[in-house]
Order: sequence, then C-alpha cells, then structure tokens
Amino acid sequence: MNNRREFLKTTGLAAAAIGLGLPNFALAKRPADELFKISLAEWSLNRPLFAGRMDHLDFAKLAKKANIDAVEYVNQFFMDKAQDMAYLKEMKTRADGEGVTSVLIMCDGEGMLGAATSEGRKQTVENHKKWVEAAKFLGCHSIRVNSYTAVPFSTEKDAEQEAINVCSSGLRQLCEFADDFDINVIIENHGGFSSNGKWLAEMIRQTAHKRAGTLPDFGNFRMNTVGDKIFSYDSYRGVDELMPYAKGVSLKPTVWDDRGNETQLDYTRMMKIVLSHGFNGYVGIEHGTDGREWESIEEIRVNLDTVRRTLANEKV
Repeated sequence: MNNRREFLKTTGLAAAAIGLGLPNFALAKRPADELFKISLAEWSLNRPLFAGRMDHLDFAKLAKKANIDAVEYVNQFFMDKAQDMAYLKEMKTRADGEGVTSVLIMCDGEGMLGAATSEGRKQTVENHKKWVEAAKFLGCHSIRVNSYTAVPFSTEKDAEQEAINVCSSGLRQLCEFADDFDINVIIENHGGFSSNGKWLAEMIRQTAHKRAGTLPDFGNFRMNTVGDKIFSYDSYRGVDELMPYAKGVSLKPTVWDDRGNETQLDYTRMMKIVLSHGFNGYVGIEHGTDGREWESIEEIRVNLDTVRRTLANEKV
C-alpha cells in the first residue's frame, strides 16, 4: 500500500491551477477561452448510464464529440473501481487520447463528513481516501464531497454552528490527507445546511485548510421541504458568497430565490458574479433533459459560450 501511494503521489497530471485572483476582475478585450473553461459533469448523463445505454469508459470520447474537452466524473459510475489500477489506467488513456482533461471526481455514498461521532467522521475520511488517490492518478485537481451531517436541519444559530463544528472537523481531516496528493476537497451546496450559502462559506472558513473549497451549484440552493413549505436560498447571493472559496462551478439552468420559487437562470447575471471574483476555472454543465440529454447539453454549451464571448468584450 505504501508503494502504491508513493506511486500515486508522483504519477498523473499536475493539479489544474484555478486561481481566485482579485475582486472586480477586469474582463475587457480578453480572449473568450481565458475567461473560464467549460466542462461536462457526468451526472448530466445519469439516466443512460444507470440504464446501461452508455458505458462510463466512453464518457470522455462522447464529451469530446459534443465539443467539450473537460469532464467531471461521478464515483457512482465506477464505484468498485477506485483501486483498480487497470481500470483507472484505461480511463486516463482514453481521456488523454481524446485530449480531454479530467477535472474532478464527484463522490457520493461514502458516509457523512459531519457524522455524530468522531469515529464516524474518521470512517468517512477513510472511505474517501481511495478517491483522493484515484483523482491524483487521473490528473484531477479535486474531489467533490458532501457536507452531510447528523445534526437535524434547522435555521437556528445553535444548530447551524453545531453542524459547522462537526462538518469542518471531518473536512479538515480529509484535507490533511489530500494535501500530500495536491488534491483539493471541495463542497457542493447539496441540500440541508450546505444549500445555505452563508453557512457553507463559514464552514469552509472555519475548516481553515488551503485544500478546502467550494463547488457552487447554481441550481442546488433548495435546502429542505417541510410539508408544503420549501426552504430555499437565493442562488445569486449564494454563489456570490461561495465564490471566494470556489475551485469550480456547476451550472444548472434553474435558480432559486428566498421564497421557494424556482426560475430560469440568467446566464449573464450569474456569470458576471462568478467572474467578479477573478475565477477563470471550469464551469461544469450539470444538466440533461430526460430523453434528450445530449441535445440539452449542447443548448447549454452554446448559451454559455455565447455569454463568454460577450463578456470577453466587457468589464464586470
């Protein structure tokens, strides 16, 4: 195991440099592809993947065919392959052969970072270590994990702080391990406390580790539902709060307000917020309409590229 870990630490592509830069970043006359890059999240294709109509190993090739040259993997589609070096080598060979960059691995099903006990948090960290190693080998810059917790969801300050305490404890442990591999550990707003932008930004701040970051998801600001009441958080404000810690961005074409209302994304408004923080990394498309996944991905890619070209000639 030690030899394998040393091999992983020295193998694979260097982590992608995604700088945060300065606020109020000037965008005038910059080449469009320098503003930000476009990637494709594998979850966009979850239906054909789960149904067996698509092979995970073909993801990079199909993304390239759709004019996208960077991919974000989801561990659910190769859950038993995290330590299968032959399989990971095949993934890497196929992506490299297509000229496709492997950006990150979205990790689910490996326990709660904010488990109720220290033993539970340690086990969650252990469960994620193999994905850190896999990400290093594939050339990714990050793994995405969830800040789920045993603390019941509440808007009370005491509950919010308790959730921060346990989640930041687990996250810090995982970041300490990932630092040896030059891999970031990033949290997506993904329901519960994490879909409160202010809470998640504060949790990352209190984690106080350079590897800890965020993956703001435009459409994931629905916190909870109690009866007929939807607890949601304004997507534009939430993204603005999370961008100082962002090492990636996930684009869904819908957003939320504070009153439980979901509306269509204003691409220009949102991307101006993203870019105002000096971000120039990957914006991952994470959407696929049932039955027309590739067509809807292409529609979003075109919209995003159009906004990118427009903003390249403006100042935010």
